[in-house]
Amino acid sequence: MNSSAVETGDMTQLINALGFWNTTATRHTPIEDVQGIFSGSLVAALGLYVLASAGLLTGSTAGVAFLLHYAFGVNFGLAFFLLNLPFFYLSWKRLGIAFTIKTFIAIGLTSVLADVQSRFLSISSIHPAWAALLGGLLLGFGLLALYRHRASLGGVGILGIYLQERFGIRAGLVQLVIDMCVLAAAFFVTTPPVVFYSVLGAVVLNLFVAINHRADRYIAL
Repeated sequence: MNSSAVETGDMTQLINALGFWNTTATRHTPIEDVQGIFSGSLVAALGLYVLASAGLLTGSTAGVAFLLHYAFGVNFGLAFFLLNLPFFYLSWKRLGIAFTIKTFIAIGLTSVLADVQSRFLSISSIHPAWAALLGGLLLGFGLLALYRHRASLGGVGILGIYLQERFGIRAGLVQLVIDMCVLAAAFFVTTPPVVFYSVLGAVVLNLFVAINHRADRYIAL
């Protein structure tokens, strides 16, 4: 047999063993995960940038990072990354090492991409209502992409996915309740109109995720 044919066959077996090209109905390939996690992180970072362009915030650890940024000038990306670190223990213990690694990568990417958005995109003027709608939807699309590839943006997202998988409680609804608590704290650092539009954005985000993300409906999760 031709030696090149043997080498080609060996390479094919290696690729198949690694699963790079073997997508199935219940599993994404590593290459699919890479594009999904990067795309989800990029879209989520864009959503955060849209919210920040109108001086708005959101819930979860991103909301706390926004509060620290607005109140004390703390770098948003760094704060967002550090605030998520304590949740990795729950992720590792309850959701597995693969989910934890993917989520760590997604959080790192989103933190960096959120901080560099202004180098590539400038929003000089945007109505806060439109920023809330657009930012909330972009965050929702980003989270949905990450959820489909067994990742999240950490924090309450990790808790939400855990409760959904363990008890069947919808991840979006869990996050909605906690987000309201974070947004209530915003009254101490910003104005009521900003809080109102921020709540609108959080509602848009969480309703989008609650309606479109169901583990029993998407078998590739």
